[in-house]
Amino acid sequence: MKKIVVFGSTGTIGKHVISQSLEKGYQVVAFCRNKEKLQELSHPNLIVMEGNVLHSNDVQKAVTGMDVVIVTLGSGKSRTSTVRSEGTKIIIEAMKNQGISRLLCQTTLGAGESNGNLNFFWKHIMFGWFLKKVFLDHELQEEFVKNSHLNWTIIRPSAFTDGNKTGKYLHGFSPTNKNTKLKIARADVADFIIKQINNTAYIHQTPGVSY
Repeated sequence: MKKIVVFGSTGTIGKHVISQSLEKGYQVVAFCRNKEKLQELSHPNLIVMEGNVLHSNDVQKAVTGMDVVIVTLGSGKSRTSTVRSEGTKIIIEAMKNQGISRLLCQTTLGAGESNGNLNFFWKHIMFGWFLKKVFLDHELQEEFVKNSHLNWTIIRPSAFTDGNKTGKYLHGFSPTNKNTKLKIARADVADFIIKQINNTAYIHQTPGVSY
């Protein structure tokens, strides 16, 4: 069974990725700054590793021996953090040093050509103003991934909602598609990410995910 490491494991997407991966029987390393935030996810196939994603030595240890690297980094409540791009850059370097090729990176719908999927509110108010710095950090994060020469897939979910996993959502839709709801449950984002572990259809692609 494949070994995966999750960066951003204490975030709302990361926790779902970990729990669903364990349900699938994967061996999981959850990389985080504070292991106490993952106490409720205790499992025989789970190793919680404390470290800082901005410290290359910590990241090197975390990726050693892994088959798949999953990045769901977030900035918490900060609207100016650059942890997504800076952390992803360090993760990519560590993967190359360890000879690991499969990278799944969660960014956001609206990045790159998927900007055409957004409505006025998300395009001009949220990403154009309120979350502009966070959005630009996602763009830089994607640039690092696309230039990595790894077997990457960038997952672009729409706005997160709570709710149970349904497995029923749109993915890989056209960047001009205006018919999505621009919402998706965190549990379904995790479901799609995990499905890419053994799926090669989206290698070197940037599928959007939404209801």
